[in-house]
Amino acid sequence: MLLVLSRPFRRSAAVAAAALLSLVLAGCGVNNVPTLEEQAKARWGEVQNQYQRRADLIPNLIETVKGYAAQEREVLTEVIEARAKATQVKVDASTITDPAKFKEFQDAQNQLSGALGRLLVTVERYPDLKSNQNFLALQSQLEGTENRIAVARRDYIQAVQAFNTEIRTFPGVIWARLFWGAKPMESFSATAGAERPPAVKF
Repeated sequence: MLLVLSRPFRRSAAVAAAALLSLVLAGCGVNNVPTLEEQAKARWGEVQNQYQRRADLIPNLIETVKGYAAQEREVLTEVIEARAKATQVKVDASTITDPAKFKEFQDAQNQLSGALGRLLVTVERYPDLKSNQNFLALQSQLEGTENRIAVARRDYIQAVQAFNTEIRTFPGVIWARLFWGAKPMESFSATAGAERPPAVKF
């Protein structure tokens, strides 16, 4: 009879101990690492979304410019090739901890930004194109998308900073190593010459 009573008591004690351990771990921030990781991944998804939006606008922009400035073949080809390269480089949420892949993605997007900038400078030579309603609408959408990209990148950088700080400081460093195996995430760096404003006139 004593053995029968002690088994339920042991189970109850084990359940109580597990519940207490869960509360202690939760209070120590064990869930901070995966929470911050998921936030950073969500921000990364928004960065990709905005870059895709820009890539989707480019074919229409190219076609509109072709109608007025077909002789600017070299610049148009440069934009088309840069877009193709930028859309081929894929960096998903599981690989933002890989510095080489992240740099490849950033370099491809920077190359596309540069090619677009050169295209828009070229447009200055074509007053009829600059006043075309379709071009103006595309230009406005492109400007809006560039702003969204900047905001998405800023939000991602902040989320990565919070995550990387958590996995490098106490007690997050303990949980990151013991439970999650978390690695630091990559962040965007400034493009060479970013300290100078772009010479693009709208």
